[in-house]
Amino acid sequence: MPRRGLPLQGRVRWLFLCLFLLLVLLLFAYLLECTPPADVSLVLPGLAGEYYGKEYYQALLQEQEERHLNRAASLKRQIAQLKQELQEMSEKLKLLQDKKELPGMQGLVEAKDQEPGDLLEYLHSQIDKAEVYQLEMGLTRHPEEKPVRKDRRDELVEVIEAALDIINNPDEEDRVEDDMPMQRQTYTESHFIEGLYRTERDKGTLYELSFAKEDSTSFRHVTLFRPFGPLMKVRSVTVEMSGMIINIIVPLAGRVETFLQFLHNFREVCVQQDRRVHLTVVYFGQEGLEEVKSSLEKISREENFSNYTLIPVDEEFSRGRGLDIGARAWKKGDVLMFFCDVDIHFTPEFLNTCRLNSAPNKKVFYPVVFSLYNPAIVYGNLELAPPIELQLIHKKDTGFWRDFGFGMTCQYRSDFLNIGGFDLEVKGWGVEDVHLYRKYLRSDLIAIRTPVSGLFHLWHEKQCADGLTPEQYRMCIQSKAMNEASHSHLGMLVFREEIEVHLRKQAFKTQSKAED
Repeated sequence: MPRRGLPLQGRVRWLFLCLFLLLVLLLFAYLLECTPPADVSLVLPGLAGEYYGKEYYQALLQEQEERHLNRAASLKRQIAQLKQELQEMSEKLKLLQDKKELPGMQGLVEAKDQEPGDLLEYLHSQIDKAEVYQLEMGLTRHPEEKPVRKDRRDELVEVIEAALDIINNPDEEDRVEDDMPMQRQTYTESHFIEGLYRTERDKGTLYELSFAKEDSTSFRHVTLFRPFGPLMKVRSVTVEMSGMIINIIVPLAGRVETFLQFLHNFREVCVQQDRRVHLTVVYFGQEGLEEVKSSLEKISREENFSNYTLIPVDEEFSRGRGLDIGARAWKKGDVLMFFCDVDIHFTPEFLNTCRLNSAPNKKVFYPVVFSLYNPAIVYGNLELAPPIELQLIHKKDTGFWRDFGFGMTCQYRSDFLNIGGFDLEVKGWGVEDVHLYRKYLRSDLIAIRTPVSGLFHLWHEKQCADGLTPEQYRMCIQSKAMNEASHSHLGMLVFREEIEVHLRKQAFKTQSKAED
């Protein structure tokens, strides 16, 4: 029995051993299948299924680090260079500040201000007083009461400084454009006359700046462009305006007293100061014609002035017809024309603005006029309204920008004739000037539309005739309503009785308290 059990026990042991080994193999296979690599972060697949070790990625990181260090060093060098250029520019501006005199802005400042110690502060003060207006090409947007916002003054200072640097340091291109030997004259910010800028959202901002010496008819005109980045020079040219005559065309019917007032302004500005103008008066009808003729002859005798033309027209008054007659009556070649109304008051600076912003076959100028309110309402608290010269103030309570008016315009005769002129089917008041403006917008010419400080529409009582078309009558009533007074003054008139009742109550209460 013992001998027969020994083989059986041996087989059992071998069976258990085989099972144990099988379990160990299965466990080992399981571990191999389910356990991740020992260092997966250092064994990553490379290109084409290859694997790279730790050294490769350390070298890659080192290369990226060197690249960033080189970039940082390059940026530091650029910053240092910009700081150096800024320092040089500051020193240069300081030298210019030490050399410059202290005149106010020529034609734009009524009195000379004390020169500040800081040049940047001085430029800020000059920009507030100078004519820098944003161009508006459309028909709806209202001009701002303050053309230069304070948050844009630094930008405009930079533009003026860049323009001065271009003028005072001309390159060869500027010499060629001028077609004359460059006269090396130093310009300063005090020679800045006016500027215009136009911003297009998808392109950038275009600046046009004009500079001139005192009592000079030669202007430096600089055009700059900022394409959402640093300023770029477009052109710098000299504009000689000594022989640039303006033909001022005035259509008129009656209103002799208003015409005498216009002649007073014309005499002071055009005859006694500018002397580069021609006056064309197109008079409709016979009533008042002799008075107009005698007043022109009087100026001719007293001022030795003969540059005027009086054209009598025996027709019903039509503004477009009168301007068309005046434009075609000129027989001395091309000329710059200013379409003007008899109730317009302008300054000598406006005449130069008219010349600077008009060019044949290039651009026409449509200034936005500042229209004065009824002086009887504005100065109702005074016994007499002040003289007209003292009423020429740009304030909310004294007037408004006539953004809906397109009657005052400067354009060359050739452009007016080529575009087709006015629609002569229009009779009476309005509409024809808007149609002409829209023609220019659809043409290849540039229509410059911007408010100017030297052009005023004097108040006069408006009469809207019954014969006007519905559109003309609506426009006339709109103009008449806006022409009287500001909202605050009109509100005071509407609620005058209520205000008087309140004042009487207050006076009674005060008197009662005094008696007690």
